[in-house]
Amino acid sequence: MERHKIIPASYLVLIKDNRVLLLRRFNTGYKDGMYSFVAGHVDAGETFTRAIIREAGEEAGITLGVENLKMAHVMQRCSSADENGERIDAFFTASKWEGEITNKEPDKCDDLAWFDLDNLPENIIPYIKHAIECIQNNIFYSEFDCN
Repeated sequence: MERHKIIPASYLVLIKDNRVLLLRRFNTGYKDGMYSFVAGHVDAGETFTRAIIREAGEEAGITLGVENLKMAHVMQRCSSADENGERIDAFFTASKWEGEITNKEPDKCDDLAWFDLDNLPENIIPYIKHAIECIQNNIFYSEFDCN
């Protein structure tokens, strides 16, 4: 019998002046045209923390220090039709960062902008909106059913 496999991913939730940083996916084959966070899969042998530090540099051109990161939410998420495998998503907030936020992957992202937390874009990925709500309400763990 094959063991159950779960795919780990890390997300960066930057909130400043009641606004959140979101990117619009483009040309990726997954949820293109929808908003998400700076994020990515955790590579083999990599921690959730190291993954989000790497992704922040690769996607947004910023440097994060471990001491400025805080685990804000953990989500277990089922597989949807356009994904293969269940997920464990780790959402980190950062109190500060170095560098200017810049879209470093224009071939995968066609917008990187700040949005008012009270007026999120309609085309936000549903589990991302759920994570924002959980973080705002200090809910550390949730399960998201995408069916």
